[in-house]
Amino acid sequence: MSEVTEHVHCLIIGSGPAGYTAAVYAARADLKPVLYTGIVPGGQLTQTTDVENFPGYPEGIMGPEMMEDFRKQAERFGTDIRFGYITSVDFTGPIHTIIVDEHKTITADTVIIATGASAKWLGLESEQKYNGFGVSACAVCDGFFFKGQDVAIVGAGDTAAEEATYLAKLCNKVHLLVRRDEFRASKAMVHRVLNTPNIEVHYTSQATEIMGNGQTVTGVKIFNSQTQEEKVLDITGFFVAIGHKPNTDIFKGWLDMDETGYLITKAGTTQTNIEGVFACGDAQDKVYRQAVTAAGTGCMAALEAERYLAAKEHAMA
Repeated sequence: MSEVTEHVHCLIIGSGPAGYTAAVYAARADLKPVLYTGIVPGGQLTQTTDVENFPGYPEGIMGPEMMEDFRKQAERFGTDIRFGYITSVDFTGPIHTIIVDEHKTITADTVIIATGASAKWLGLESEQKYNGFGVSACAVCDGFFFKGQDVAIVGAGDTAAEEATYLAKLCNKVHLLVRRDEFRASKAMVHRVLNTPNIEVHYTSQATEIMGNGQTVTGVKIFNSQTQEEKVLDITGFFVAIGHKPNTDIFKGWLDMDETGYLITKAGTTQTNIEGVFACGDAQDKVYRQAVTAAGTGCMAALEAERYLAAKEHAMA
């Protein structure tokens, strides 16, 4: 381990709505936060085009522009924002040790984790080409843009079933592509899907190519592994609902997490199993996964970090 080069009161890891909101609150509380952006400054929202469901933007806003606003606000109150990637942590003692970019060592009294989660994709080249232009990994975020249109969604679990029924309320027709000959979703969710008239389930089917005109999605080519048939569905929106992976690998062995890697926090708080370490945003939320809820937990984490430090100072006085 390299020599300690810096000590900070509050270190924030991640720069999405949760991380930046935590930074605003921590900076206003005079915790002099240092925030490391991670590989994708601004997080998942920088890969989103229009954001229409965040309060305060009546006309909607582009995801990257919104994250730029968040960054400016955090900087305005004195947050030290740095481009860098946390490569390992050591939460052994009351002072937490963090390694940045494999060589710089920082110690911190409190750590706020806002590393987010990444959507799982199918891995198609055309999927990435049209990402944000008809391809989405969030029906709740983007379904509104496809009102009255025909769309397709991939997945077989509860999330896919839930998002398919959500889209069915907005869209003319929803094609649900299920790779196997059965769902993985709960019986209640499957029942809901099968009883929604404008959802058509395509079993043993997988998307092989997203079709488009160079600007937007116009269809999807699907292959049925049982019949060996290939066909094209005419759609304008393509949704991927095969899960998310929280960006929490570096905390394995230190922090409690569920079987998929989401950090476990004490009920009603952002506290982890390690004192002085708090988790917010999509790194610990597999239920809502919205920018506004991430921002809310970012606020909670900063307030809890402030109270933790105040209590610690009081005990030492």
